[in-house]
Order: sequence, then C-alpha cells, then structure tokens
Amino acid sequence: MSNGNAATAATPILQLSDIHTYYGSIHALKGISLEVHDGEIVTLLGANGAGKSTTLRSINGLNRPRQGHIRFQGRDITSVPAHEIVKRGIAQSPEGRRLFPRMTVIENLEMGAFQRKDRSEIKGDMDRVFELFPRLHERRTQKAGTMSGGEQQMCAIGRALMARPKLLLLDEPSLGLAPIFVERIFDIIKQINEQGTSILLVEQNALMALEAAHRGYVLETGRIVLADSAESLKTNEQVRKTYLGET
Repeated sequence: MSNGNAATAATPILQLSDIHTYYGSIHALKGISLEVHDGEIVTLLGANGAGKSTTLRSINGLNRPRQGHIRFQGRDITSVPAHEIVKRGIAQSPEGRRLFPRMTVIENLEMGAFQRKDRSEIKGDMDRVFELFPRLHERRTQKAGTMSGGEQQMCAIGRALMARPKLLLLDEPSLGLAPIFVERIFDIIKQINEQGTSILLVEQNALMALEAAHRGYVLETGRIVLADSAESLKTNEQVRKTYLGET
C-alpha cells in the first residue's frame, strides 16, 4: 500500500535547516532540519507537544523562527509574510479545519483562491476539487458549519488545493473522523500526491501516515530523533511501541 520511493536526487522543494522557534520564552523547536523532495509525501510523527504543528507554523509564516533557514524551491522564505508564502505555492489545511461556518462550500473553496490572478482557471480547479470530493459537489450550496466532520475536512483540504499549491501542508487530517472517513481522506491524499503535489503531513494516526508516506521524521520535544523511509519506520521497534501501539 506504500507509495514506494520518490525521486530524491534533485534539490528539495522544501528544506529546513537548524530551525529554532519559540512561543515567548518557550523553546518549541530546537534545531529542526528536514527536507521534502518534489513528488514526495513526508510525514511528521510525534506525541502531542512534540513540535509537529509548530514546524508547520514555522514553514507557513505564522510563527517565524528565531534561528535557522527555510528554503522553498531554492529560495529563502524564513522571513517571508504568511500571505506571500501562499502566493509562492505553499498552502495548508489546518488542524481543526477552520472553515467559515456560515459560508457555503463553494464560498469556502473560493476563499482558497482569493489571492490568485488567473480567475479564468479557478472554475477548472473547483471542478477538480469536486472530482476528488464528490460529496462536496452534493453539498456545494450548504453552509460549511452544518456538515459532518468528515465533510468539513474534505472542504478544508479542497480550500487549500484552490490555492494551486506546489506543497500542501496537512495538519491532523483524520482528527475526530469516523474510520470510514479516515480511509477516504487518505486515499484522496495519495491521489493529490499522484497528481503532482508534494505533501508534508502531520498525523496522529501513525500507521495510516506511514502507509501513505514515502519518508518520515519522528519528533520528540522539539527535536528530530529519527528520520527514515516510511517502510523502515513501520518496522522500527521504537516507532512500533510508541506510535503504533504495539507492546
């Protein structure tokens, strides 16, 4: 079920080098270095508070690192404002979905494209989102806040895709979803990747994440303690005990 190995010879599409990020005086990330290559799904594993979401916030400009460098497509984006990072090709589906509950599905999707200048191509991208998520097409005029958790998650991912990202950041896409929706979401994540979008995935369901990913990093208290192929991490004794629930 794993995607096999992605081509990793080229320059990484995303590169974090020695990133230190703080919340006030709290040292949340303590020298994170990682890479995502073009065409890869890379997953970040770790317990709550390990620094996974902070890593995404450091990338997307919401929590600027005090030290280290972040490069996207070879260009330094460490100090680039969040809205500009979206323009450059990084979009995120945030933890908790954060839709506009009183707006319809279509209006939420349109918000994902609000910075785009190629208005004529937005309709085609919305059709692509509806192909990936037929349920959203059925619900397109429904207010987002009245949908199920799984439908809202689909809408949040669809909204991120409307920005036409080269790199998609996914923060806990399966959180709080029924098992049938979890499988559907992961099938779609793989489809999005196969259509050419690189993905950095933060996910509590470690087994599903490793089944979908090419490579993974394990974070503990703001540091990377393991980095390997997804296949190797699945068979790693420490990962199996700590994240896959085996004894």
